[in-house]
Amino acid sequence: MPVLMEKQKDIFFEEDDLPYEEDILRNPYSVKCWLRYLEFKKLASRNVVNMIYERALKELPGSYKLWYNYLKLRRRQVKGKCINDPAVEDVCNAHERALVFMHKMPRIWLDYCQFLMDQCRITKTRRTCDKALRALPITQHYRIWPLYLKFAKMYDLPESAVRIYRRNLKLQKENTEDYIEYLKSIDWLDEAAKRLVNIIDDDSYISKEGKSKHQLWNELCELVAKNPDKVTSLKIEPIIRQGLKRYTDQIGVLWNSMADYYIRGGHFERARDIYEEAIETVLTVRDFTQVFDAYAEFEKNVIGAKIQTMEETGASEEDDLDLELRLARLENLMDRRLLLLN
Repeated sequence: MPVLMEKQKDIFFEEDDLPYEEDILRNPYSVKCWLRYLEFKKLASRNVVNMIYERALKELPGSYKLWYNYLKLRRRQVKGKCINDPAVEDVCNAHERALVFMHKMPRIWLDYCQFLMDQCRITKTRRTCDKALRALPITQHYRIWPLYLKFAKMYDLPESAVRIYRRNLKLQKENTEDYIEYLKSIDWLDEAAKRLVNIIDDDSYISKEGKSKHQLWNELCELVAKNPDKVTSLKIEPIIRQGLKRYTDQIGVLWNSMADYYIRGGHFERARDIYEEAIETVLTVRDFTQVFDAYAEFEKNVIGAKIQTMEETGASEEDDLDLELRLARLENLMDRRLLLLN
């Protein structure tokens, strides 16, 4: 038959609970006594177990073990519930109460942030992650950032994600390549190119992906050459010409990247100038073949585009002359191949 405690009239307990109640009356500040009681009552109703935890934490608000187990239990109790359920808000409040005392414990922050992420509470998750970074010493920040960055990439909120990444890179520069990949995924290619330049110029930077400076340089050239309309803050030609001096085994690829940049930008005459300069300056047969084949392909594509336009809109005398000029250019190029190669 339930017995009513005199001092705590709102708390009911069974007769079998008497030894445990007496134990905690004698030792109210002993974590072991409370844990023994909780172990005994683990099959009791949710409200009963929660009440014992609340009583324990009232006596021992600085106990990490009690808070950790209690919060874990509360999260499990609301698993699968609708995010609008009042019980979910109660669990959030329990975490907030815990962090008054446990604000230096990264595990509590991580569990709370993950719980909020699972509830899809975007603003509250972001603010809680920020609170965690402010509350924890900087030596513990590395534990928060992976979850924070994962959250940043979960939603289509590029402005927020970029700001979060920029803050992270002040502490963890090695994440720059992850940031560059994210920028590519959201089509912020100008920012991605600038970040690539920064890590290429930084002699102390070590790629987390194991990429050499050479590979990073090729990545930069490809990015800039293929997106002349999106990468506007960098000048491609000085960058690639610097690469021509540094990486002599990639001469042909770099020349083609520079010409490709001008072709994509619609500057065909400048692209021809680049190809001409390249085939006259390269020193190996391999590089010459790469450049010459790209040059010939470019001229063929120009002729093909002109013929298609003439078929669609009708040919004028001026168009015929232009087409003849383009054909003559291609023929001249092919006639010069052996001489240039020699």
